[in-house]
Amino acid sequence: MAPGNYRERSLKIHGFVCARCARSFDHTNRHLLTVHHKDGNHDNNPPDGSNWENLCAYCHDDEHSRTLLGRYFSEQK
Repeated sequence: MAPGNYRERSLKIHGFVCARCARSFDHTNRHLLTVHHKDGNHDNNPPDGSNWENLCAYCHDDEHSRTLLGRYFSEQK
């Protein structure tokens, strides 16, 4: 799958709903729905969408903030 084409595919597979907060989206606000790569690898785009989850912009920011904080605290010893 060509890079960048996974967003529309993910929306078709997983729908216009945030996987975390369950907020629904439609054509008027779909720009607030993003695709998160579960394994963090943006090149891992299987056709079945198993590495993706649709997250709203707020939940996506939260997910990446948690990852950064986790790394920070695990390095503090």
